[in-house]
Amino acid sequence: MTTSNTSSPRTYIVTGAGSGIGAATAALLRDRGETVIGVDLRGADVEADLSTSEGRATAAAKAVELAKGNVDAVIACAGISAPIPLTVKVNYFGVTEFLEHLAPTLAKSASPRAAVVSSMASLQPNSPELVDALLLGDEAAAVTIGAALAEKGPAEGYLNYPSSKRALSRWVRRESITPRWAGAGIPLNAVAPGTVVSAMTEKLLATEEGRKMVDSNVPMPLNGHSESVVIARLLAWLTSEENTHTTGQTIYTDGGADASLRGDNIWD
Repeated sequence: MTTSNTSSPRTYIVTGAGSGIGAATAALLRDRGETVIGVDLRGADVEADLSTSEGRATAAAKAVELAKGNVDAVIACAGISAPIPLTVKVNYFGVTEFLEHLAPTLAKSASPRAAVVSSMASLQPNSPELVDALLLGDEAAAVTIGAALAEKGPAEGYLNYPSSKRALSRWVRRESITPRWAGAGIPLNAVAPGTVVSAMTEKLLATEEGRKMVDSNVPMPLNGHSESVVIARLLAWLTSEENTHTTGQTIYTDGGADASLRGDNIWD
């Protein structure tokens, strides 16, 4: 999925740029000659805490300042998978609110694009109550629900993660056709990785027992576990000038996990 850069360099803002998929995406884009402004909790061009409303607003403002007001694409990769309500603050509001802050600047680009990282977990069991609170934009209620789940133990607490990703994919689908995004000519999409070899998964994948557990939940018959750069390549295309009409999609870059688990008929 490589493309040659025949036009002038584009300016990208990438969250989660300090590690994992975000770092791979930032590196890939820079290798292609693009300008990248990385955002992360530490070790990035913009250091900010995306778990807070203030942090999101500050990060967006600083990134736009570094971009000198010219932003062509935003790729939101920042996320965590801990069984605590912090997960919904980062994974959902740290993406949606951050993008909303940047939408007016993004709309000024000749070819604006936005993409986020959802997850294969968006298809896993979740908390409908928590998903609804997230989609309503009620962060206080979402945190309260997430905390109540966490208090029941790690198994229930884990629901913070798939709930955040389910809500994020639904937000992308809902928002992609609105005046803010489609009306401004901005394709808005999500990618949903399967199991990616990263710091987040290394402990699980280090043992045979862990690998069996992971693979039973996320079977990947095509080429097995992926590297972060696999996801980065798709994010790069979705936010390139070549993508003019793909929008509102969650693309499962998962080695066949979605097809394995949901089968051939997902329309009924």
